Amino acid sequence: MKNTLPDLLKIAVIGGGNIGTQFACLLAYKGFCVNVHTSKPYKYDGELEIVNEKDEIIIGRPNLITDDIGKAVKDCDVVFVTHPAFQLRDTAEKILPYVNSAMRIVMIPGTGGTEFAFHDCINAGAVLYGLQRVPSVARLEQYGKKVRCEGLRDKLHIASLPKSDSLLISELLQYVFEIPCIVLPNYLCITLVPSNPILHTTRLRTLFSDYEKGKVYDHNPLFYGEWNDSSSELLIACDDELQQMCKIIEKLDLSSVRSLKLHYESRTVKEMTKKIRSIKSLQNLYSPMKKADNGWIPDFNSRYFTADFPFGLAILEELSDILDYNAKNIKETMSWYRKVTGNTEKLNLSDYGISTLNDIYNFYCNE
Repeated sequence: MKNTLPDLLKIAVIGGGNIGTQFACLLAYKGFCVNVHTSKPYKYDGELEIVNEKDEIIIGRPNLITDDIGKAVKDCDVVFVTHPAFQLRDTAEKILPYVNSAMRIVMIPGTGGTEFAFHDCINAGAVLYGLQRVPSVARLEQYGKKVRCEGLRDKLHIASLPKSDSLLISELLQYVFEIPCIVLPNYLCITLVPSNPILHTTRLRTLFSDYEKGKVYDHNPLFYGEWNDSSSELLIACDDELQQMCKIIEKLDLSSVRSLKLHYESRTVKEMTKKIRSIKSLQNLYSPMKKADNGWIPDFNSRYFTADFPFGLAILEELSDILDYNAKNIKETMSWYRKVTGNTEKLNLSDYGISTLNDIYNFYCNE
């Protein structure tokens, strides 16, 4: 795709993990001035590599690698944030002193309550953008050096808060990934997308449904490759509840919050199980577990637990209360999480002025 972007666009990438490495490498490869913020700058040699599914190599050379977030974002036009949801509030606080009215903060992905974590940055003048889903599966092969990327999507979807001219970010993503980037009508289209907050949480609840303290499992199952009908049944039930909530929020266009049944082209439990098991780029990923004396136990420090429940499914639970809708399966899945992890903290959207349906409209129609 032709580049019509400003020549001197200065970009920061926050995070040196899977997605952060992918973005930093591609942006630098495309000729942008890129600063990378990482907790381990000593692991970088100045050159990043992407290996795609054809084993082709793309090389990018960032301008700056630093563990000083201020140096990374100061005077940047665009800041891509790839940190996990549980880290975002701290990240936002560190970026806040450098925010100006020209700064565009792009969340990869935008789920996980990013609009709440960066609320003060928005009030300070920044425009927050979020991607509905990550561009592809990305897995680090060597920290600070190489990432393998597979399964690039055929299009990307973004939204902004406050609602803003998204042309620059849309064109930037289209140019970098060479796929269309579609602008969505409001940020709630990002928040409610049923990706990891439903996909991961329903699988974990069914995978460890019999877990209690002291229980040890004899093996670590493949998270997707051994997906079963129980997981599909709960996934579809939670997905259906989300779709009902979207219908209640009728004054916002949420048509892009597509059901997982449409996303995976699977209407029944059996079809969903078969489909998820067949996704090649995900087939060999194991479940979030760690070694124990006599086998395996759930790793409650995994992002699957620390991000997707308290900063993902918990938002849907809170919204169901505000909408006075009984999202039975979502609530029971959150209750299971609190029981097995002991984390009883509850998200309160009232802290951000959201207590009624009209508050939802006012918050997400902010222009």
